[in-house]
Amino acid sequence: MQPSSFSRREHLRALWPWLPVWTLVALVGIFSHGPMPMYSTRTLAVAWEMWNQHHWLVPHNNGEPYSEKVPLVFWMIHAGWLVWGVNDIWPRILEVIYGGAQLILVSVLGHRLFPNRAWVAKAAPWLLMSLAYAFFFGLQIMYDVLLAVWVLAALLCLTPRADRSEPRWLFFALFIGLGLLTKGPVMLLHVVFPWLLGPLWNDWARANRGRWYGRGVAALLGGFAILLCWALPAGFSGGEAYRQRLFFTQTAGRVVDAFDHAEPFWFYAMWLPALLFPIIAWPRAWAAVASLRRPLDPGVRFALCWIVPVFVCFSLISGKQPYYPLPEYAGFALLVAGAVSSFREKRPDLAFNYALGTWPLALGGFAVAAGMFILPNLVESGQAHDSWFVDFSHYSRYFAIVYFILGALLLLRGRGETRRLAIAGLVGTLALNTLFTLSSWQRFDLTPAAVYLGRAQAEGKAVGNLAYYEGQFHFAGRMDQPVTRLREGQELFDFAKAHPDGLVVTYGTKLDSDELRYAQLVQPFRSDFLVIWKAAALAALRQGHQPAEPATSTLIYPPGYWRYKALK
Repeated sequence: MQPSSFSRREHLRALWPWLPVWTLVALVGIFSHGPMPMYSTRTLAVAWEMWNQHHWLVPHNNGEPYSEKVPLVFWMIHAGWLVWGVNDIWPRILEVIYGGAQLILVSVLGHRLFPNRAWVAKAAPWLLMSLAYAFFFGLQIMYDVLLAVWVLAALLCLTPRADRSEPRWLFFALFIGLGLLTKGPVMLLHVVFPWLLGPLWNDWARANRGRWYGRGVAALLGGFAILLCWALPAGFSGGEAYRQRLFFTQTAGRVVDAFDHAEPFWFYAMWLPALLFPIIAWPRAWAAVASLRRPLDPGVRFALCWIVPVFVCFSLISGKQPYYPLPEYAGFALLVAGAVSSFREKRPDLAFNYALGTWPLALGGFAVAAGMFILPNLVESGQAHDSWFVDFSHYSRYFAIVYFILGALLLLRGRGETRRLAIAGLVGTLALNTLFTLSSWQRFDLTPAAVYLGRAQAEGKAVGNLAYYEGQFHFAGRMDQPVTRLREGQELFDFAKAHPDGLVVTYGTKLDSDELRYAQLVQPFRSDFLVIWKAAALAALRQGHQPAEPATSTLIYPPGYWRYKALK
């Protein structure tokens, strides 16, 4: 067998079994329920409006140019729709493909950065797929998972290969450009520090600083040139207001005094336990990282040059969301895998010591199982009366068995501890997602309301939303006209006067007799209720008048839901 053929075969063998395990679990998870409001529904709404209105260059949301995002994700959705028609299956399959690509790329990075530690390339994908938050967010039809793919691909271009030490600058520029087309200038924040700090981890960069920085700058400019190939014609096509937001407001407005998602500097530090679970509760990972001593492996230095400055920068930026540092999860997996691999060699007495094993996570699994088992009793006795607990209690005992088994798995000794951790994390997260689907998805499924509104709009009726509208009805309802954003008071009354047969959507924490008597449709939404009214009826109620009796009874979704029975 030729060496190249042998190498390819070894790489294929290395993909087994984590890639098929991830693919199966991700497909089950993402198709357990429909697209989640507001993230997934908003992305689909923009893609649908671009498709339906033939706005191929400028993304649109609710009839207006949408400057918050760049178009690559929407174009990739459109590519599938060209073949299979408009659907929400292809966008979800795309997310699974993106997640699998991340795992492959982090494995290749592990092989490149730790050439003398083959275990790292095998372990890093397991560690990455174990992270619960990354899995949950990977079920959203969003931009950050694809962004993580381009970040990893760009950083892979900087790493040395056995037959070539110099980075592949053209591909580095290409992947930067694709990242910029996926989520804008934030792409640079994810890749710039491993490049700027290259001499600290890369021997070629240390020996060729001039070429490293000179060609790196050229690659960054090349990436921006790719972005400008879209942004310049889009800016002129979208108009002055869109151009101003696209080139200035969106990025600057999130860095200092953010207009959206402003949080204190310690926000990410507070979220770390949730973002890095379950690895953060694995004692061996902590012991391995704490045991790192100079001289550090190039791969460890690479991971530190990547995740530490990015974490600091994200903490200093005003606008924050837990999913913003999603690409850095791969860097964390590489750091832990590299540290544990070194720990195994330098401290074999501790590297396989049971006291540093996964038993704390096992105890956590048993605690979750116990809580789920007694939850129905707590609900029945009135000690747990929150509606979420009531919903979960209908199925919680079945899932208590799952978490008990996972706890037992994590108590096992011997080889394969990393794989057991990953399987438990992945299956435990899937189980929680499945429990949510069975018990609480009706709180998020806006399909009944969206279909009703879409049908009304097709009949020529105007639709208003008495709150900030984020496109949550547009895709499922296949709506082709904007939804009017309304405020209480005169705006509502003016809308009702102009469109007495129009529909208005409201949201409230409680239902009363008026909602159940005069509304067109009622359904739960998160912890509230979503109510669709005829505009004239709602305006009359708000003005203290009694509306005319509706011609049909109120549609209630889902039929037989216990919260409606509780109202009676």
